[in-house]
Amino acid sequence: MDIKDIFDPAGEVPPAIPAATLVIFRNCPEGGPPQLLMVQRSKEMRFAGGAAVFPGGRVDDADRELATVHGATDDEHLEELAARIAAVRETLEETGLAVGLHQRPSLEDALRARALLLDSGVLAPVLDEMGWSLDLEGLVPFARWRPKHREVRVFDTRFYLANLGTGAVDLLVDATENTRLFWASASEALRLADEGEIKVIFPTRRNLERLALFSHFDEALAHVEQFP
Repeated sequence: MDIKDIFDPAGEVPPAIPAATLVIFRNCPEGGPPQLLMVQRSKEMRFAGGAAVFPGGRVDDADRELATVHGATDDEHLEELAARIAAVRETLEETGLAVGLHQRPSLEDALRARALLLDSGVLAPVLDEMGWSLDLEGLVPFARWRPKHREVRVFDTRFYLANLGTGAVDLLVDATENTRLFWASASEALRLADEGEIKVIFPTRRNLERLALFSHFDEALAHVEQFP
């Protein structure tokens, strides 16, 4: 197969599925660089099967509907807010972790919200039921990955940063799409990948290499301000 069959730098950008990913920081309990939450995808998944990735997934129409409620002013703003909402929704679904909220839910409330979300698949009624409100400004835009190749499924993925601070949280894996959750510094995740302990896809590796530059979350924020 000629390389132009899958990648043509001068060609038309192919359609892509909007998606969002959340890079969640926590302080390392033993000290040292911050740890990041990663999920290991089931080998049966069509996209990145068996790979260790950050929590996330595709943007749904319901995410866009909720974005209009939160004041989307134009199409680009709508897609940006919808991506942040999708990152919150997917993280709750995949890990049981409630982030991007003005409230600080208890473990019991987070697990109840996750059960409601798994039942309905839509975040808005879960927020209403729990009395929660979104803090979308708390998610920091970090990267955007939109490959220009002609694969069957191309994703336009926005990466966001969030900080848990102490990281004293309990997690629960979504066993339908993922097999385990784990915390690791960016450097540790790269070492595990190099030694064959985990598998990472190219955009995950590139972001891990960038994240490994930061010794704490504030450094990541300063970097984002310098390189939007």
